[in-house]
Amino acid sequence: MAPDTSTQIHNIGYRSYEGSRLGRAYARKSLFSQSLRGAYGLGRSAKSKVLPMILFAVMCVPALIIVAVAIAVPGSTDLPLKYTTYALTTQVVIGLYLASQAPQSVSRDLRFKTVPLYFSRPIERADYVLAKYAAMASALFMLTATPLLIMYIGSLLAKFDFAHQTKGFGQGLVSVLLLSLLFAGLGLVMAALTPRRGFGVAAVIALLLIPYGAASTVQAVAYSTGSTGAIEWMGLFSPISLIDGVQASFLGATSAFPGQEAPSTGVGVVYLLVVLGLIAGSYAVLMARYRKAGL
Repeated sequence: MAPDTSTQIHNIGYRSYEGSRLGRAYARKSLFSQSLRGAYGLGRSAKSKVLPMILFAVMCVPALIIVAVAIAVPGSTDLPLKYTTYALTTQVVIGLYLASQAPQSVSRDLRFKTVPLYFSRPIERADYVLAKYAAMASALFMLTATPLLIMYIGSLLAKFDFAHQTKGFGQGLVSVLLLSLLFAGLGLVMAALTPRRGFGVAAVIALLLIPYGAASTVQAVAYSTGSTGAIEWMGLFSPISLIDGVQASFLGATSAFPGQEAPSTGVGVVYLLVVLGLIAGSYAVLMARYRKAGL
């Protein structure tokens, strides 16, 4: 049989890439940056910017009011609200932000089946999970730390005691850092369970509200019946109560538990261990989830 001479190779001008290969570190950094920007709608449509920016403004406005009141009141020597109390007071806003942005960060990749495309590049599952986790935690930290910074700057302008304000500001930053890591992990886990964004939003809200409502109710009943010893242990069953217990035990915060029954130092260690365990556990669950999702 005569050879087929109809097949030809054409040179259409493509050139081989001769530059440096940026590798996993650059891909991980790019995914982190893109995810963090997306958490505030940057690089997305104008409609996507509305909700996160409104929630960010809602978080900052009370801090501005607190500073204005502190400066306007004659003889004032301190802010009317502790740094460590601010996040607890605005927990509804934080929950709404997490519920809206955690599914946006991970659910779309699952819904449009783009996760395998990420893993076809020089990036591994650990890189994807770490970038998404770090981006969500950073977005939450920006949301919760900015009002504290406003309060701190305002306190210095009001010429309050520098050492006292710096100590309180530092304690507040540690508190919201723990909150950001904990909430980011739990929110991403719930959002990654389903590609449906609506289900992810509902799951995150339920995770934050239902345990908190149940724990607070039992704590109130225990306080009214004189069983105050149960109050500190019931706080272990709610994410926001865990942060409350840690900061009340180690960061000089006033507990929001009924009767301001702060956990003892020993129980506070248990709170801290549970928080760290949930953070590590959330990362492990995400790794397991994307080991399956990436196939």
